[in-house]
Amino acid sequence: MSYIKFEKSQVVNLEYSLSREVIRTNRAGSYSSTTIVGCNTRKYHGLLVCPVDEFGGERHVLLSSLDVTVVYDDKSFNTGLRKYKGDYFNPKGHKYIEDFNADTLPSRIYRVGGVIIKQERLLVHYEEQFLLRVTILEAPEPMKLQIRPFLAYRSIHQLTHANLAANTKIDSIENGIKSKMYEGFPALNMQFSRKAEFVHVPDWYLGIEYIEEQKRGYDYSEDLFTPGFFELTAKQGDVIVFSASTREENPSGLMPKFTKTAAGKIPRDSFMNCLSNAAQQFVEKRGGKTLLIAGYPWFGAWGRDTFISLPGLALAKHRVALYRDVLDTQIERMVNGLFPNMGNLNNPAFNSVDAPLWFFWAVQHYIENGGKDGWERYGEAAKSVLNAYQHGAAFNIRMRENGLIYADAPGKALTWMDAVVNGVPVTQRRGYDVEINALWYNAVCFSLEMAKNTKDRKFVKEYEDLPALIQKSFLEYFWDEKLGYLADYVNDEEGKNFFVRPNMVIAVSMPYSMLDKGQMKKVLDVADRELVTPRGLRTLSPGNVFYKGAYKGNQDERDKAYHQGTVWPWLLGPFCEGWLRVYGKQGVQKIKKLIFGLEAVMSEHGVSTLSEIHDGDPPHSPQGAISQAWSVGEVLRIIELLETKYGNQ
Repeated sequence: MSYIKFEKSQVVNLEYSLSREVIRTNRAGSYSSTTIVGCNTRKYHGLLVCPVDEFGGERHVLLSSLDVTVVYDDKSFNTGLRKYKGDYFNPKGHKYIEDFNADTLPSRIYRVGGVIIKQERLLVHYEEQFLLRVTILEAPEPMKLQIRPFLAYRSIHQLTHANLAANTKIDSIENGIKSKMYEGFPALNMQFSRKAEFVHVPDWYLGIEYIEEQKRGYDYSEDLFTPGFFELTAKQGDVIVFSASTREENPSGLMPKFTKTAAGKIPRDSFMNCLSNAAQQFVEKRGGKTLLIAGYPWFGAWGRDTFISLPGLALAKHRVALYRDVLDTQIERMVNGLFPNMGNLNNPAFNSVDAPLWFFWAVQHYIENGGKDGWERYGEAAKSVLNAYQHGAAFNIRMRENGLIYADAPGKALTWMDAVVNGVPVTQRRGYDVEINALWYNAVCFSLEMAKNTKDRKFVKEYEDLPALIQKSFLEYFWDEKLGYLADYVNDEEGKNFFVRPNMVIAVSMPYSMLDKGQMKKVLDVADRELVTPRGLRTLSPGNVFYKGAYKGNQDERDKAYHQGTVWPWLLGPFCEGWLRVYGKQGVQKIKKLIFGLEAVMSEHGVSTLSEIHDGDPPHSPQGAISQAWSVGEVLRIIELLETKYGNQ
């Protein structure tokens, strides 16, 4: 019995099947993504989506989709699926699908008349190559297969339209053709494991629509180019492999290459294996650097997300080796005590007050998991962060005389709650932020511990009095005994903001916390009562006048809800760790219920992975990116914590 499988009654229901998506990466910057029925519903969908160095490494959709048509008994059965204006779908290949299975590879079984074929798709690791394997399971007599590629050749953030600048010519190569629509792009080599006839009939398919982009308030109609179609004769038992690659392949190697690559896949036959497989998808090794992609399909390698997700993702794979590679890459990107928050390698943005402080947390986990050279390797970088924060960094980030970090950059949102609408932050949280100062305290205490171990007397002398000052000021500014929880932020103009948000939970979960057990319990109890859901923690209590329970609408409407009630799975990490710290063995069952309850979402949005966010209101529908690094990473980290500390309880 398959772990993740969709029956015919589910796939033919487009309202159901078009909301289920699959993402696979090559671990080197490229990905392949579409819905379980093969209909692209986003501009980000495509079978081969690659970074193009000539355009700053931004990902571009080369091969958008394929139509596989069975010609049998003088009839044609096209298994493709596209949407056009007015909810018109053509072709309607989903009606031929018997089931979709995701256990090892995304595979579909199609039944057309007396013919049954199986289509399996994969990306080759560390190569820009998409492979499709077609197996003829049943066929009363020989038939023809026609395979038509649809090319986009454009950025994942844009759409393309029919134009005269496109190069419609093709070059013949062994068992296939080579096409290159525009200068600056790589050529796309389309080949088969056996000889195939190519019929050159270049054409534009106009007005293809993407449902999800329409919902999100973006342009959603584009034209795709097809150079023609391939035709092969096939019979029962035949296995044919199609390759789309940025380099010409030896056709004789396509079949064994598919088999070998498939054999190395982690089977998605359990919750843990799904998470472990998803964890690998975020790792990008390219150009001598190792990055963690924040989420698919539209995020890049963000500093904050990297440090938060790294412990859990590394635990799922190479542990120390992966840790070291990712941290080393981040150190190379560091400037004046700050790590880049977003942007690409050539144009980074440093607008984050918390990313450098999460770096300490990531190094702590590195050391705990076998990185004995942690302080020797990263101590100087850590000291440069502390020095920048103590004496002043960009965006008015600076420690004040009370020992707390104050950050205030007009028009900028510097914490993880960073949505901006029309140039105005939705949740600016300027001033003293609760999680920033919790992270700051943890960073200083950890650094002092390392400095004492290495007998760095100069550092110890400079910082040894600071933790007590930070704690004293923190409790004075943030703690309210009557309310029983921490202020979210404090500034000179507004005073103390006591909106119930999850940021205070981070203060409970840090390795070095300024709260006693009683205070921790009170904070967690408030969070449990008002923020915790089966899918993660809300970003604002439903009792707040600014609460928004659904993440929907155009970009502005979504951004206004992004941190105003929307649920984030990654926040289960600090909540669960804090809960176990306070309740110990008595808290294990509650945490297991929360963490393993997420198994239900494995087939709801991004198949076999965890989404970026969910609606604040029940039923907490999945939203945002279909696969998010810190969602997967923090769940894996808590599972590891449960197994390591509490075993089979």
